[in-house]
Amino acid sequence: MGKVWLVGAGPGDPDLLTLRASRLVMNARLIVHDGLVDPAILAMASRNARMVSVAKSRSRHTMKQEDINALLVREALVGTEVVRLKGGDPFVFGRGGEEAEACRAAGVPVEVVPGVSAALGAAAAAQIPLTHRDSASIVSFVAGQCKGLTEQDWSGLAGKGRTLVIYMGLATSEAIAEKLIADGLSPDVPVAVIENATRQDMRVLRSPLAGLAALVETNKVKSPALIVIGEVAAREDETMRKLALEAIK
Repeated sequence: MGKVWLVGAGPGDPDLLTLRASRLVMNARLIVHDGLVDPAILAMASRNARMVSVAKSRSRHTMKQEDINALLVREALVGTEVVRLKGGDPFVFGRGGEEAEACRAAGVPVEVVPGVSAALGAAAAAQIPLTHRDSASIVSFVAGQCKGLTEQDWSGLAGKGRTLVIYMGLATSEAIAEKLIADGLSPDVPVAVIENATRQDMRVLRSPLAGLAALVETNKVKSPALIVIGEVAAREDETMRKLALEAIK
């Protein structure tokens, strides 16, 4: 009997891997990885390691989730120790829960190695505090692409004293802005879009909520990217403005 390790690869920068994740990647014989895992992390693996990509995008899936579950179970049952490498944290919009359930149902030992979630890593890299005594004491994470999106009520997730972080929201950015405004959120609420967080080509783009879709389209923002909505999204800009004024004085 082998074992399955559900490993969080963090938001991108290899330096943000946990020590346990680093050791597992370097010693792995089989790595089943997502498309969001940075190539620099995959390069840490042994030359003898088998690499299986199960990358997913909105319009194309290399392998269906059911087939990924079956692959993990099948390999473990023949004695392979499988490293299932996921961007961010396995249990935050990573379908790690489904894979763990499939392993347990088949009697396969499974262990979860947490990673720095995309939201936490992106916000830290952009110097956007998700909570702040002056701006927000509540944080919510939602998926911008999910079943029943239009029927969901987001009215309590964003607004004064709250921060809303949206995963996988680029393709539906226009619908998201319209939905939040219809639910009562001000069109002027600050928004930050963080692309390729923690990587050398990271971009942080800002606009009011009403301009979110135009911001994404005009700047040709591509995945991986997160959307942060709330007063905290403007705090880094305000800090830099104050520093510049002090320097002038």
